[in-house]
Amino acid sequence: MKTPAPSDAQLAALLRGRQFEAAVIGASAGGVAALLAVLPGLPPEVPVPVVVVVHMLRDRSSQLAELFAARLAAPVREAADKQEVAPGAVYFAPADYHLSVENDATFSLSNEPLHLFSRPAIDFAMQSAADAYGSALVGILLTGASHDGAAGLAAIGAAGGLTVVQDPREAQSPLMPEAAIRLRMPDLVLPLRDIRALLGMLRQR
Repeated sequence: MKTPAPSDAQLAALLRGRQFEAAVIGASAGGVAALLAVLPGLPPEVPVPVVVVVHMLRDRSSQLAELFAARLAAPVREAADKQEVAPGAVYFAPADYHLSVENDATFSLSNEPLHLFSRPAIDFAMQSAADAYGSALVGILLTGASHDGAAGLAAIGAAGGLTVVQDPREAQSPLMPEAAIRLRMPDLVLPLRDIRALLGMLRQR
């Protein structure tokens, strides 16, 4: 694990010269609290689309878009099938659908079988976004009690994208970040405060 965490100046230096087209964030157990610590760092004009996948109960509709819309300066939407993945907004995966990003930068929703007991699955979103954006993608994996997301984050890394994992020592449930670290060491292992800072530094290609 990479310690100590980089300063804001070091994060800025790491990102200097890199431009991005999208960010994908995955979380499970404890994820809402973690996202409430991270997403308010986004500026009102989000430079890249931010796609968020959170494990949730499948027998009820998601209220995440409404919850975060009331707390963020940036526009927040629930992702819809065939919708353009456009800069300037935060998109949440809806309940009980896998969310993928197509190569034409549109969303695709599907009801394929559960993946690691989850639908939506983080791996679906991250692997498809890695195919669509390649090295211009940021993948961030937060707290969670599942291995979902580890393969997706590894795919982002293999495509040349920037990979970030929440420091398991501060995660409410460390299983998800630990699984990602074991599978493929991410570029950065950061506490939430530094992930928030990093999101605020992203620049669009």
